[in-house]
Amino acid sequence: MSDLAIQVKGLSKRFRIGKQDRYPTIRESLMRAAAVPLRAIRFWAAAQNTASADWIWALRDLDLEVKQGEVLGIVGRNGAGKSTFLKVLSGITEPTAGHADIYGRIGSLLEVGTGFHMELTGRENIFMNGALLGMRRHEIRRKFDEIVGFAETEKFIDTPVKHYSSGMYLRLAFAVAAHLDPEILIVDEVLAVGDIQFQRKCLGKMQEVSKSLGRTVLFVSHNMDAIQRLCSKCLLLENGELAAHGETSAVLAEYVSNDGRKAIANEWIDVSGTHRTGTGEVRFVAVQYSSLNESVAFQACSSGPLEFRLAIVSDSSRTIESLAVSILDASGKRLVNADTVLIGRSIQLCTGRNLVRLRIDKLHLNPGGYGVALWLANPRTARSARSVYDYVEFAFEMDVVPAVSEQFKLSPSAAVTCDFNLVDVTWQDEAEQESRQAVEMRETGPRTAL
Repeated sequence: MSDLAIQVKGLSKRFRIGKQDRYPTIRESLMRAAAVPLRAIRFWAAAQNTASADWIWALRDLDLEVKQGEVLGIVGRNGAGKSTFLKVLSGITEPTAGHADIYGRIGSLLEVGTGFHMELTGRENIFMNGALLGMRRHEIRRKFDEIVGFAETEKFIDTPVKHYSSGMYLRLAFAVAAHLDPEILIVDEVLAVGDIQFQRKCLGKMQEVSKSLGRTVLFVSHNMDAIQRLCSKCLLLENGELAAHGETSAVLAEYVSNDGRKAIANEWIDVSGTHRTGTGEVRFVAVQYSSLNESVAFQACSSGPLEFRLAIVSDSSRTIESLAVSILDASGKRLVNADTVLIGRSIQLCTGRNLVRLRIDKLHLNPGGYGVALWLANPRTARSARSVYDYVEFAFEMDVVPAVSEQFKLSPSAAVTCDFNLVDVTWQDEAEQESRQAVEMRETGPRTAL
């Protein structure tokens, strides 16, 4: 038991869903029970008999052991129970059944600025959060300069945090959680709202905490690349239950393969409801891919071209510096990254719907199944959490078929360089016409409309 950081046995948590009446006051309950005790008892019994239809299990019978110094990734779809699991471990939520034994002090970052008081300054919040974590004042003072330096909030440390930008708020919250010597660090996917440089900084700090200091880290994220690089083990949650637990690459491969979003070449794929992060001011709504080669049914082909048509909705006219289509292996590692920043091309979008065509000249990948990620950002002009407009970490899965003339023998883990070009941007009127045509085709044939 001495090498355990967390031990979970039969952990379950349920929540009531739907409209709920307000809770009565103690006085109201006592007066009602005293006046009509039998009616109160009958009402309570009837409520218990119908309660099962109003409850949902967010976690169900979880058994898990996490050893000291282990970095555990937690993945799963939205609503799988990931955040509820972390809240139970952090003591924010009480379990309905079972228990979780924690061996050590926990530092958690589940929401931006968890435990911060809006009226207090950054300095005061650092000392308050340190005290909540059980740190003595001299320990907090010893770490103070390091925390402020990491958060890059020196000029505003004596300003109430209610005046902070979301990026400043997040940086300070993470810095406090990571620097006050917790034995166990719990981080939810809140890091996704930070800019790219800050995310890298946070990942580096978590690696330092786990490897150099031997601390235990639990990390929830939809960023498969970050999970792959940071976590030695991983668990997959499905509908509140433990679906897989083991080596990170194996669990991620199972997660991706079970996602059920395999796409058909040359047909529109609706990604409007797919999990994403970003501000949402500009969003991908649909995508189509094609090798432009009818002899292979337009499927992606080793050594052949691959064109992506991207339907994008913008809330205003704007310039996009970075539009990227990335191709991922089964574990979520990025193998190809066609980013317009790399070719020095920006994109002008109009208000409403736009169509963008991006073409990879030759696809240097082995035959097999691959995931596709989509990205929209302005990393050079915006250095805040608002720099990322839309990031769809796993939009769909596509198959790459063998080339007719040659076969590639690349390492499955090797990133490759593929030349690509931004073909064109279609404005709103033409895009709407394309959308109407797609709808008509869906009504008369097998294709999926935008």
